[in-house]
Amino acid sequence: MRSNASFRTRKAVARASSAVVRKFREFGTPLNVIESSSADARYQEVVELTAAHLNPGLSRLMAFAGFGVETRGEGCTVYDHEGRPFLDCLGGYGTFALGHRHPRIVAAVRAQLEDIALSAKAFFNEPAARLAADLAARTEGALPYTFFSNSGAEAVEAALKFARIATGRPGFISTFGGYHGKTMGALSVTGRDKYRKPFDPLVGPVQFVPYNDLDAVRHVMNPDVAAVIVEPIQGEGGIVIPDDAYLAGLREICDRNGSLLIFDEVQTGIGRTGHLFAHERAGVRPDLMTLAKALGGGVMPIGATLGTADVFSRAFGENPLAHTSTFGGNALACAAARETLRVVDDEQLLARSAERGAQMLARFAAVAAKYPELVADVRGRGLMIGLEFALDEVGELVVSQLLKRGVCVAYALNNPRVLRFEPPLVITEVEVDTVANALDESIAEVDELIAELR
Repeated sequence: MRSNASFRTRKAVARASSAVVRKFREFGTPLNVIESSSADARYQEVVELTAAHLNPGLSRLMAFAGFGVETRGEGCTVYDHEGRPFLDCLGGYGTFALGHRHPRIVAAVRAQLEDIALSAKAFFNEPAARLAADLAARTEGALPYTFFSNSGAEAVEAALKFARIATGRPGFISTFGGYHGKTMGALSVTGRDKYRKPFDPLVGPVQFVPYNDLDAVRHVMNPDVAAVIVEPIQGEGGIVIPDDAYLAGLREICDRNGSLLIFDEVQTGIGRTGHLFAHERAGVRPDLMTLAKALGGGVMPIGATLGTADVFSRAFGENPLAHTSTFGGNALACAAARETLRVVDDEQLLARSAERGAQMLARFAAVAAKYPELVADVRGRGLMIGLEFALDEVGELVVSQLLKRGVCVAYALNNPRVLRFEPPLVITEVEVDTVANALDESIAEVDELIAELR
């Protein structure tokens, strides 16, 4: 942009956003389809059903942003109701590390379905036992036990309960901007008032501190703290990467106080950052670790709470049924997860994540340099990359422009200025270039729109 008058720029961004919103509101509720096509009726019906029976506010928001009806996914691509392809850089918030419908994961689930799908709960569960052994091996025996659930929030709920019963303490320390889920316990340690306040009183006591600030943790640490829960890299907080010494510092503080350390790897785990688990880079071992999203290979939902022998003996020693899940550890999900770990190895996805991530980061940095008034920062590790804008609402405009160009992305829940890119680890070099070119064109169009309105 030619002018550095930041105030005028802010006003122009606000006007641009308002203009788009006014155009959106003209369509009313339920929304009408703007362009006619043979798929109009299907789209209209799904929009109306979503508004009437799922979530009216979300229905309006998604239609406004231009999202269609997803009908098929394969590899890095999602297809809408009109057959239009979109490179999926949202990736189910990190779920599709192996892409959509990876053939080996689909085959593993189909094969398991021929024998048994869900556990009768009266017998030993072989798929769950073998998956737990696989995960223990991946932690080199540091976390030999696993409790299986169905989602990341459930995995966090289990971790919080295990920390309390293992320590006999009620309290937790979490971080501002941290995201751990929206069930009552997980929400209690999620660091944004927008999501917590409407549901007060939540589980407590919980103390929030700035991320990447060891002194703040030391200041609030006390004998009632059962655990510190933290993401090795904040995802919904805006792809915030801590100092190299941060996780080790947390380990030391927890050890001194007799508190547990929980790493929430729901979004960072299974190769997203170039390591199987993001905390491996720091050489620090937690007492509890949560996994979900990518663990199911993009085919089956599964959550996992891994822990030390000491924590699990305290959690289940007196009552082996102290925490249970009807569908947790079901055979289909475990088959998908076991094959996921094999695919990560066989297709060398850790190395691919690091390589393609470095390519994407470099391309994005070059794009950002062209728009210094709009783009504040580009950061990431592996294929977990954040693009931060200098002003509110710019991200929303860029999301819409990217969608027009066949790229699906979203901003971070706890920091709307940041667009987060989490494509499948199987993304190709050519596809990364396609995303970068689309980003350049999208920001350029938003830049022009703002300039016209200043």
